[in-house]
This record gives sequence, C-alpha cells and structure tokens, in this order.
Amino acid sequence: MKGKITKKSINANYIIKNIYLCTPKNEQKNLPKSMNQLSDRLNALSPSETLAMSQKSNELKAQGIDVINLSVGEPDFNTPDHIKAAAKKAVDDNFSFYSPVPGYPALRNAIADKLKNENGLDYKPEQILCSNGAKQSVCNVLLAIINKGDEVIVPAPYWVSYVEMVKLAEGTNVVVEAGIEQDFKITPAQLEAAITPKTKAIILCSPSNPSGSVYSQEELKGLADVLAKYPQVVVISDEIYEHINYLGKHQSIAQFPEIKERTVIINGVSKAYAMTGWRIGFIAAPDYIVKACNKLQGQYTSGPCSISQKAAEAAYRGTQQPVADMRAAFLRRRDLAVKLLKEIEGLKVNVPDGAFYVFPDVSYYLGKSFNGRKVNTAADLAMYLLEEGHVATVGGNAFGSPTCLRLSYATSDEQITEAVKRIANSLKNLK
Repeated sequence: MKGKITKKSINANYIIKNIYLCTPKNEQKNLPKSMNQLSDRLNALSPSETLAMSQKSNELKAQGIDVINLSVGEPDFNTPDHIKAAAKKAVDDNFSFYSPVPGYPALRNAIADKLKNENGLDYKPEQILCSNGAKQSVCNVLLAIINKGDEVIVPAPYWVSYVEMVKLAEGTNVVVEAGIEQDFKITPAQLEAAITPKTKAIILCSPSNPSGSVYSQEELKGLADVLAKYPQVVVISDEIYEHINYLGKHQSIAQFPEIKERTVIINGVSKAYAMTGWRIGFIAAPDYIVKACNKLQGQYTSGPCSISQKAAEAAYRGTQQPVADMRAAFLRRRDLAVKLLKEIEGLKVNVPDGAFYVFPDVSYYLGKSFNGRKVNTAADLAMYLLEEGHVATVGGNAFGSPTCLRLSYATSDEQITEAVKRIANSLKNLK
C-alpha cells in the first residue's frame, strides 16, 4: 500500500446512469423507465456511505432494535448556552434579512482575529468568505479553480466527499495511499511522486477525518518544501477538526510563507463548538480565490443563515472553555476506545492524535464467514457488524482505505464500552 498512486478520471463511457442511487426505495416504482433525465455530472457521483450507514442504523432503530451508532461524524454535545443566547438575541434584533454573500463583516472580523490570535496568521476580513458549512467551502474552492482534466492530489484515507467534489468539478483524482504503518500520513517523497504538470491542487486534512491523524509542524514543513517547487499547485487545507487535537497547538500548513499565498484554509464552527446543524464554514484565502468563490456562491446560495452567523460570531468572540471541556471528554473517550479495540484479536489499531475517530485495520477478518455469509471487504464487515452486532460503523472503502473501518467515539463512555463488546463478540464468530 505504501507509496501506491492511482488515478480516477471522469469518463462518460463508465458513468452508470442509475437514478435509483439517489431515490428513496418507496419512490422507485414511480420513476420513468428512461434514465436520461439526470445529468452525467450527477450520475458520476457516488452516494455518501457515511449517510447511508446512518440511515440504515436509524431504520433498524425504528424497528425497535438497540443499535449503537458509531458512524456519525458529529459531536454528541449540545451547542454552548452563550452561543444559543446570541442566536436568540439575533432573532429579537431582526437579523432576518439577506446577509452579504461572504458573510457579515462582524463575523469575518471575528474570524480574522481568531486566525491572528490562535494561529499567528494574518488575513484581512476581505480574504475570508463564509458559507453554508465547511463542506460548501471545499466545494466552492474546487469549482472555482479546477478545469476539466486538472489533477487534484487526495491523500488516502480521505473524507468521502473530497473525491466526489473533484468529480463534480470534472477534475481527476490522484489518490496517494498512506496506510496504518505510516500513521495514515503521506510523505514528502510520495507527494513529489504524485505531482505532474497537470496537478492543480492538493487537499490536506489535519486533524484527519477518518483516521484522526495529525501532521506535526515538521511533517507539514516537509510537504511545504515540496510544494514550494510547484507554484501551480493550490493547497486546500481542511482544518475543521483544529480544536479536537490532543498534541497541543494546532499546526496549519499556511504558516509557511513560501506557500501561504496559494493556500486555502477551510474551517468552521461545526466540530469545535458542537454546531453541526448551524451550517457555518469559511475559507481564508488569497484575494483572487475569495473573489471567485464569492462570485460562485452569489449565484447559487448567496450568504449563509443570518442567525447562524451571529451565533458563530459569539462562538469565536466568547469563552473558549466549552471547547476545552469537549476536547478533554474526547481525549478520555479516545483512550477508552483504543484500549478496548487493541484487546480484540487481529485488529491493528494506532493511536489517533485528533478528531473523534479510530480507524483500525481489519484485514485479519476479511475473507472470513459466519453462517454462510462471507465478509470480503471492510464495507461487508461494517454491514455485518450492523446486522449481527447492532453497531453502526463505516467501511474504509468509502475513505479510500478498503482494509479499515471507521468508528466514531463521539458518544458516551458506556456506549463505547458496550459497542466494542458487541464488535468483539461478532468478530469471534467469523471463521
């Protein structure tokens, strides 16, 4: 696996025009026989396996089955009270009209101050654009800079939506694989080997979803030194898990002057402040990219929710104690989950330094069976654990790592303990 590079390109000849992928089962009977109503662009996209597992989990729960859901990528805490109070005040103060496309100046100023005070990075408010979640922020950037056939380097394991967004922009995914033996982090040599004259961007995620791995300052410097030699490459740095970091100070690749002017920071309030449903993300980027994303966003969503923006402003301006409290809870849960998983025969488990995921290698169990049911892939194993052990996880296939399984420990200690117990018992049955 180490050093392996694969390319996935958009080609109309292999697109499967299957409307059923995005239609609820109870509505499929009403579909037209022709599959040509949908665009090739849509049919090229794969459905989200993380959302699919969560939906399957909810269906079993609705049948009265006690399912423990470790597939969800969001904090299980409530939004802090002072942030909710700011939102309520915004309603009373009639923040109910369209906001500027890039977000209120007050919020962009708060973000600029956060970047300066927490990260030592200088950005003008005009170099910040707020969107409907960090997911839109990533997609905005890719749609703004990628032309058909441009290559985007995506280290694997990767967040499920990166490769799909590159497809949407008609780019070519260049997947660079980093397995558990290298802590799921690519090396400068791997990066350099993947760069070609067609390379337009690289997407980095640290702390990482799905692996929880965190690049150190030294490791980022190694990557930055390579990227400095290729001025055509834009660096998209997804830092949404910045504050769920167990190593201390967060390190951003934007700190290196030689590549800062072509680095785009992606961040937001979802993970650090337990605000996933508020849908506020942002980019901090060179002026030309911000202007391009502003133009794009102005045509298809306009500015993000006005009330959510005032809540996000309070998140950045107010006390950071809830962030520290949540991080401490996640660290305790990580230690518990890792300890219990390491006790299961055959699992390879590293110690993730951030986010709230464990990403064990489950190769030992692939190819085994139970009651005539063979587990060939990690996706098969995830479904087996859901149906036999009633624990929802996500197969690593969705993240570009087909021998791994993603488990979220964003739940209580009791649920983690019970879930791992069920996983262990289910795996014992595979022969």
